[in-house]
Amino acid sequence: MAAVRPPAAGRWPAVTPLRILLADDERMVRTALRAILGAEPDLEVVGEAGDGAEAVSLARELRPDVVLMDVRMPGVDGIRATERILAGAAAGETPPRVIVVTTFENDSYVYEALRAGAAGFLLKRAGAEELVQAVRLVARTDALLYPAAIRTLAAAHAAARTTRTAAARLRDRLSDREADVLRLMATGLSNAEMAHHLSVGPATVKTHVAAILAKLGVRDRTQAVITAYETGFVTPS
Repeated sequence: MAAVRPPAAGRWPAVTPLRILLADDERMVRTALRAILGAEPDLEVVGEAGDGAEAVSLARELRPDVVLMDVRMPGVDGIRATERILAGAAAGETPPRVIVVTTFENDSYVYEALRAGAAGFLLKRAGAEELVQAVRLVARTDALLYPAAIRTLAAAHAAARTTRTAAARLRDRLSDREADVLRLMATGLSNAEMAHHLSVGPATVKTHVAAILAKLGVRDRTQAVITAYETGFVTPS
C-alpha cells in the first residue's frame, strides 16, 4: 500500500488543530494512538471511546473533525457506530470524517463501513507517519485515502450487486461531464488533477463533484466511488 504523500512543500500550513476522537476497545491501542497523534502540533485527541456506543455519544458531545474507528468492537461495532455518528449530525453541521482501523484490508467489515459513510480505512500495522498523514489528508484535502486499495476492495465486493440496469440508471442521472468526473474520481484524482485532465478550472470540477454527490445521494467521494463500482458504472480495468 503506497504511503500518503504530504503537500509538495513538505509542510502542513499552520491551522487550528484537528480534533480527533479515538474509538477502540483496547486501551493499549488507544494509548499508542494518542501518543502518536498528540505529538503533532496540528492534531489534538479530544476523547477516547472503548466501544461503538460510547463513540456515538462522544462524537455528539465533542464534535470531532475525525474519528479513528476500530471496525470490530463488542456491542455496537464500527459499522453501526459510523452510521449513527453520520446520521446524528445536526442539520447544517458538517459531520466528522470517519477512518475505520482494521487488521485486514479485504475484510468485508471494512467494505460495509465504507458503504456506511466512512471516508477511508487504515491498517493497524500502519506506521506513525502514515497514520498522521492519513488523518490530515482525510480532513483537509479532497483526495481519496488509498484510492487503489478502495478500488480493489470495491471491485471485490461489488460483483454480486452489479447489473447493467443499475449502471444505466446511474448514467442517466448524470450529465456527460459529470460522468467523466465520476470516472476520474474513481481513479483517485483530486479536484486539481481532474481539472488539469479535463482542461477546466478547479472550481468547475468542484461544482461537478457536488452535483454528483447530490444526485447519487452520498456524503462524499468515497461513497460515490463505492456506488460507481456497485452499479457497474465503473468496472475494474
